[in-house]
Amino acid sequence: MRTVHLIGGGWDASARAAVYGPFLEAAGAAPTVATVVLDEGDGEAQFARWADVLRRTARCEPVPVLVPLGGRLDVAALGNAGALLVCGGLTPAYADALAPAAEEVRGWLAEGERPYAGFSAGAAVAAGRAVVGGWRVGGVRVCPEDAAEDLDEVSLVDGLDLVPWTVDVHCAQWGTLPRLLTAVAGGGRGLALDEDTAVHLDGDGARVAGHGTAWLVDGDAAAVTVTTLRSGTRVP
Repeated sequence: MRTVHLIGGGWDASARAAVYGPFLEAAGAAPTVATVVLDEGDGEAQFARWADVLRRTARCEPVPVLVPLGGRLDVAALGNAGALLVCGGLTPAYADALAPAAEEVRGWLAEGERPYAGFSAGAAVAAGRAVVGGWRVGGVRVCPEDAAEDLDEVSLVDGLDLVPWTVDVHCAQWGTLPRLLTAVAGGGRGLALDEDTAVHLDGDGARVAGHGTAWLVDGDAAAVTVTTLRSGTRVP
């Protein structure tokens, strides 16, 4: 069965096994990992960072799939890899590159029951409606401007529709929880992830792993509730 692995960002080596291990295990023995990087001019160098982390976690062969800034993902470039990792960077640009190919990506994943992992931007765009940035709502500040991803108003766009939540990342480190609260207010479910923290979703449900917290957000017309989940906890 296809699995989905959402990673909130972060580079702490001591969290590596908990964050990446279940993804690589789901991919099988010594898998080839199609590694999608938005290329802003340093794509090969950025790919090398994730390739090193993956190889240090388990035996595997990361393969770069570089998408130029302003370009779109060609699903044929994923080839016959055993797994897909979508990396981090400018989230609105990742959404622009991947969302037009969402149906093809889902088909590619389902074809071989391949696991998907998303790191930071890759986690955000896994949602059906993806939070891609912004720091104000109606002109009112809801999170630090440094987390805005070059956008002013909090923005949601179409994503890959792989998970049942709207996802935000770098939660504790960047102060993005209030942004997610505004995104689901009035109805919806959200999941905010700290850095060095992952949620691993499979046929048995979803569980939290890593050093930080996953923040489960439920919104309706009257209120928004937040549940904090630590490593080892199942997501309700």
